[in-house]
Amino acid sequence: INMENASSVKEFILLGLSENPGVQKIYFVMFLVFYLITVAGNLLIVITVISSQHLNSPMYFFLCYLSFVDISYSSTTAPKMITGLLVGSKTISFAGCMTQLFGFHFFGCTEIFLLTAMAYDRYVAICRPLHYTALMTRRVCGRLVMSSWVGGFLHSTLQTLLTTRLPFCGPNKVNHYFCDVHPLLHLACADTHVLAAAVVVSGGAIALSCFIFLVVSYVVILVSLRGQRSVGWHKALSTCGSHITVVILFFGPCTFVYIRPSSDLAEDKNVAVFYSVISPMLNPLIYTLRNEEVKRAMRKLWSTKV
Repeated sequence: INMENASSVKEFILLGLSENPGVQKIYFVMFLVFYLITVAGNLLIVITVISSQHLNSPMYFFLCYLSFVDISYSSTTAPKMITGLLVGSKTISFAGCMTQLFGFHFFGCTEIFLLTAMAYDRYVAICRPLHYTALMTRRVCGRLVMSSWVGGFLHSTLQTLLTTRLPFCGPNKVNHYFCDVHPLLHLACADTHVLAAAVVVSGGAIALSCFIFLVVSYVVILVSLRGQRSVGWHKALSTCGSHITVVILFFGPCTFVYIRPSSDLAEDKNVAVFYSVISPMLNPLIYTLRNEEVKRAMRKLWSTKV
């Protein structure tokens, strides 16, 4: 099917989180602040890790990439939503909608794989400490990051191609604040049951399998720590604690939305705020507040710059 002739819809209208003008003003201020914190916080981590000689372990290598992905991830949806709340115009072109869909799944899926790689890094550091430097070489870390990007790209390409080939002939109101697969499937002028199942299988399978891997790796870590002294426990839990927090904040809502056929779009978009806006904003805070090394490096960076 040719994309252009199958779809008479040239643009979509994003309904956003609320139709109430008063509520929209509150949301505008709130989400603008959230987005600025997200960009500033993650950018600070990227700069700190790159410019510090001490933060050269694999954990910080991954953290740097995670922060970069978080900036890109929130930038695919937040600026459009914020301007929509301010101006009141919420239209998005067909091409713009598909680009947003691609970017959102690309960075979101890359983040899932990166968080999984970080869990593997923590597992090796705690359960195989003597082999850590041999197992987590720069090359291995680079490959893990590269695989995360490739995995994200393949997943989002599949999602976007499947959606682009659907015929859209109106209505064109997307019950969401960005273009995502589920709300677009509801608008297609075709039977989308098979496609909806494919979306659930591809998106849900990735989220669930990575989540299971993460849970298993942390169970193994906790079991291996049983005989340790409290100092060992504390050190391990402080590095893992932040990671577990991020994983729960991101995976919980994400798995909830993508692992089941979507029936309640209003509920989906409210849940989406957690993994598309709140999680990228909290990541830098979670990783820096609990981490003395990062805080020291930031202070050092600050004092040299000032």
